[in-house]
Amino acid sequence: MAQSQSLPVADVSRSVVSIPGTASLDQVAETMHAEDVGFLVVRQEGEPVGALTDRQVALSLRNEADPAATTASELMTPELVTIGRDMDVLRIVQKMKLEEVRRVVVVDDDDDPVSVVSLDDVLVLLGEELGDVADLLEAQV
Repeated sequence: MAQSQSLPVADVSRSVVSIPGTASLDQVAETMHAEDVGFLVVRQEGEPVGALTDRQVALSLRNEADPAATTASELMTPELVTIGRDMDVLRIVQKMKLEEVRRVVVVDDDDDPVSVVSLDDVLVLLGEELGDVADLLEAQV
């Protein structure tokens, strides 16, 4: 398990972007575009109450949701899958598998969202680590 501790959550996390639950689907799409993200934390009265993904937005449009009238709270998943800042990457992957999600929200000691980790981010980091291992093996041959 010592290897996993060399890959802390800080190495793969990105800033969390939030939106009010009352935001329209138009506002959701604009925020995702402007912030270049595919995941938003939905807030009600300042508190995190759910998550909204670009996939949920796309599927809602496929189902003919009205972008001006549909709100973030109507589309969101009503719970956040969270992890602590001290969790290492291998445990993050285990949590993603257990919860069947591609993104988890990193929370601070007060359970406030501080960043997001996606499966894509983890795969990039692990790919870089494997590249380093390959370089080491090649150098020793």
